Amino acid sequence: MDIMSMERLCVTLTDFVADRTAADFFLSDIPARLAGMPTTKPSASGTVKIYEKILHRRSKTYMSRYTGPKFKLSRRLGISLSGTGKELKRPFPPGQHGPGQRRKVSGYGIQLQEKQKLRHMYGLNEKQFRNLFVKASKLPGISGENFMVLLESRLDNLVYRLGFANSRAGARQLVSHGHVTVNGHKVNIASYIVKPGDVIGLRERSRNLASIKDALANRNFLPNYLEFNEQAMEGKYVRLPERSELPAEIDEKQIVEFYSR
Repeated sequence: MDIMSMERLCVTLTDFVADRTAADFFLSDIPARLAGMPTTKPSASGTVKIYEKILHRRSKTYMSRYTGPKFKLSRRLGISLSGTGKELKRPFPPGQHGPGQRRKVSGYGIQLQEKQKLRHMYGLNEKQFRNLFVKASKLPGISGENFMVLLESRLDNLVYRLGFANSRAGARQLVSHGHVTVNGHKVNIASYIVKPGDVIGLRERSRNLASIKDALANRNFLPNYLEFNEQAMEGKYVRLPERSELPAEIDEKQIVEFYSR
């Protein structure tokens, strides 16, 4: 097998190697596969580096969150992902053909779009999103509403709702950097599911951060299922939210149908 064939094999197998452990095993096996090959350029080590770049590029798609332009994504989905509405000053899809697009969307396309709206709104990757849906589907009650309640109960989302950050991405950073506590204990897992009665606060050294003070000053709404103590700079998750208190622009029934195919 020559170098070019090996590169094509790397690309092909990477599409199927979603598990990092299996990918590392395949990567470690490449030098053995290249042993005994004629000395050509690029070298065997060069091919390994090429594969590492391919794996890194593919991992951005499979494992990480969307990090591209948010305004374009909002216009494509037809929803303000930031909640400010600034993205929809031009209420049509991005691109030179955006204003004149008249595409007929299939039933599957509608289901996919609703799923993408909710997933990007809360900033989850596909694996996290689906796993949470499976968890919600096992709970008693309506699966779609249970799913949205679980999303709303994530720690990063409640930090955003309390006004400690101007966006969910900023709230996720606060959590992952260890600035947030739950019931007095530091929690740095953004996907942590907060239970009713839990108290969300800030570490003592984090309460004077300028970014947090600015976000609290700009907060203009506090949901009814949250209470906030300004003196202690902490909030309480009083109860689970009702469906009427969750994003009205999302049709969760379409998402249930999407994952029930």
